[in-house]
This record gives sequence, C-alpha cells and structure tokens, in this order.
Amino acid sequence: MADEALSAGAVARRLGVAVTTLRTWHQRYGLGPSRHVPGHHRRYTAEDLSRLEVMRRLTAEGIAPAEAARWARYAPDVPPSESAPAPTPARSGGGFAIPVGRAGPTARGLARAAIRLDVGAMHEIMARAVTELGVVSTWDLVLRPVLAGIGERHMATKRLIEVEHLFSRTATEVFAAVPRPRGGQPPRILLACTDEEQHSLPLEALAAALAADGISCRLLGARVPPGALSDTVERTGPDVVMLWSHVPETAHLAQLVALQEAPRRPVLILAGGPGWLGDSLPTGVVAPTSLGEALRLTQSWSGTAI
Repeated sequence: MADEALSAGAVARRLGVAVTTLRTWHQRYGLGPSRHVPGHHRRYTAEDLSRLEVMRRLTAEGIAPAEAARWARYAPDVPPSESAPAPTPARSGGGFAIPVGRAGPTARGLARAAIRLDVGAMHEIMARAVTELGVVSTWDLVLRPVLAGIGERHMATKRLIEVEHLFSRTATEVFAAVPRPRGGQPPRILLACTDEEQHSLPLEALAAALAADGISCRLLGARVPPGALSDTVERTGPDVVMLWSHVPETAHLAQLVALQEAPRRPVLILAGGPGWLGDSLPTGVVAPTSLGEALRLTQSWSGTAI
C-alpha cells in the first residue's frame, strides 16, 4: 500500500471504527491524514494507517486514548512491547478476535468493531456497505463471515453472546432502514420463522433486499406458531411463503405440510435455512441455498420479477 492514499471512510472500514472516531483522534491527538492535494480532502497514507492501527489496538486493550496516542506517534510501525514497556491495560478487550477467513477489509473492520461492542462503528460500516454493495452482497461478503466467526468463537470459548446480540440488533436496524415501497398492491410474499426458531436476521435481510428492489412483503419474524402462520396465510393469501429454520430442532415439517394443505395454498413454499434437510422436504417445497437465490425465487413466483 506504499502509493495508496485512503479516505477517512476507507480507513474507518479497515480499522472497524466510526469516521467520527477518526476525527476525534485527529483533533485531539494529531493522528490525522498527512497527504494533501490542493482542492481535495486530506488522505491517509500507509504511515498514517500504521499509527492508527496501534491506536485502535491499544484503546481496545483498555489503554487511555491519550496514552495510546503517545505510543502510536512514538512507534507507529513497532508494537509497544518490542520498543518499550507498554502501559498496563485497565481492562482486557482482546483475546477473542473474530475470524472472518478470506473476507475483505470491510468484514475485518466490522469484526473488530463487533468485538469492541462499538455500536456506532458497526452501524456505520453496515449502512455504508448496504449503500455501496447492496443488501445481498453486504449479507454474503460482510455480515455472514462475521456472524460465522462469532459462532466459531462461541463454540470454542462459550463466550461472545453479548457480541452476537449487539451485532444482530445493529444489523436489524440497518436492514429496517432500507426504504419500503409505498402504495401499490398488497404484499404477496410472507416471511416467517418456524415455531420456536429465534434467528430471524436472514429473513430481515431478505425483506430488505426485496424492499431495495421495490417489492413489498410481510415479515412475521421469529417464533411463529403453526396456528398464527395458518391464520396469516388464510387472511392474506400470499403467493410465496418462506419458512426459516436455523437448526434441525426447529425444522418442523408439519408446518410445511400445513402450508401445502391450506385452503389458500401459496404458489411457492420455500424452506430457508440450514435446519432443513433437503431430502426430507415435502414434494414441491423448494430450499434456496443463498439469499440471492431466495430473492430471485420470490421475485419470479410472486409475479414481481424485475
């Protein structure tokens, strides 16, 4: 990155902090962009980014920002432990880095923001990704790798429940902020979780992706009892129903059968999520393997393909 100069937004995504945090570090501690082209905003150089990496790491470990800034300015490319004794952290914020595999810098920045429980940074990164990449790509390339990494760390440590909850709540807010279509025909798509299934975030992502394409839907959300689902289908007559199950324990085949036998049977019934076993699904039920496939199916079968 020797010749690369980055904007504040790009640096914020790489570090997993909010742009406002960068401005604060610049104004209070002098850790700002150093490259200046007349008529343009200042840009961050590789050296600037190295200093900010140190700043982010030390503040995440509980070191006071002013002290962290002193170390960042003193040894931008060398960890404090290798140059001089580092101050003792007041609390531990490390030790549980979230793995994101080969995901890009946006997902890595989001993972760093998540482990710090930095709601502002998480919201900013997610919202910017939705604007720049779209809902489907944001889900596939940014959110899912972080969610998988949180799950992996939880399995290994039995911790990070608070990280998962705050991450999911932030994603819910970002998806809900995608403008919904107004007017027109009543929604012909119904999205619901199976009885006792609490993981509704994938359905929220699908609802946001449909909205971004100008398509309305009804989202019932988590833990929808069979009776409530049947009543909703009877009262609204949707063309498409997607029933989500995250784990086999909540993959109730009876709910799919009930949809097939309903007086106002949907044209298309989708079994979404890893809880369903494809070879055990009732004949005629379709199991999409990705958010993009679910989006295409709901568009085409509901008569709203674009």
